[in-house]
Amino acid sequence: MDFAIAVGLIMGLAAVGAGIGNGLVMSRYIEGIARQPEARGLLFTQALIGLGLVEALPVIALAIGLILFGRL
Repeated sequence: MDFAIAVGLIMGLAAVGAGIGNGLVMSRYIEGIARQPEARGLLFTQALIGLGLVEALPVIALAIGLILFGRL
């Protein structure tokens, strides 16, 4: 039972963290386009890399959660 609570907390906090991180990355991307529209292509590439790195957090949390859930 304790592991199920831990898995739920891990996944919930990872989802919240990824949501906040995605929001920050995209807000900075839009702000950068507003300041320098000619740098749109470079900023888009960097924003996608940033989103990929942020989205790695829930995937890692899922793996840890499944490892803990397997110990039940």
